Amino acid sequence: MNQLVHSPRTNDPARTMAGILEVATTEFANKGLSGARIDAIAAATQTSKRMIYYYFGSKVGLYVAVLEASYKRMREIEAELHLEDLAPEAALRRLVEFTFDHHRGNEDYIRLVMNENMERGAYLAQSKTIKGLNVTAIEAIRQLYERGVASGVFRPGLEPIDIHASISALTFFNVSNQHTFGLIFKEDARSPQAIAARRSSITEMVIRFVRA
Repeated sequence: MNQLVHSPRTNDPARTMAGILEVATTEFANKGLSGARIDAIAAATQTSKRMIYYYFGSKVGLYVAVLEASYKRMREIEAELHLEDLAPEAALRRLVEFTFDHHRGNEDYIRLVMNENMERGAYLAQSKTIKGLNVTAIEAIRQLYERGVASGVFRPGLEPIDIHASISALTFFNVSNQHTFGLIFKEDARSPQAIAARRSSITEMVIRFVRA
């Protein structure tokens, strides 16, 4: 993947930081925290190491900021789904399909999460915002699930966080293990037909899991 080269920094701090975060996301996703190089990020963004440290404090500070930005983007898009305006089953279906599409279209996000799991979550734990961001995701599921139970569409007794975990597991694996799975089972999981079939299959599995 060719790294993006940005125009020289201006006196717009927000734009400069956004450019650094964009390039740093790819750098950390591809190489992990230990393998990523601040020199490479500075060169690609036409800034300096000193400027990066000024904005983010350290390499670890930049890495944590990348993690926060990645989760924040996903949660912001989720909020735009307006699940509360849909019938419970339609809302859950839209959420699963969105999660599948997000993960398919954002492999850097998947690699970042994989890398952080290899770090045993040590740097994610330093974030002061990520836990709060993910509370909204669970609350959205709680609300649509409770509406579904109240209307008799969903079976009672399930935990919203378990529903979230099931959605995440199915959609995450679909991207994280696509290369090894494809090689072992000789499946072309990246063809449009295979992607559409897998998207439908995952959605139906989650719907049937919660349906009354």
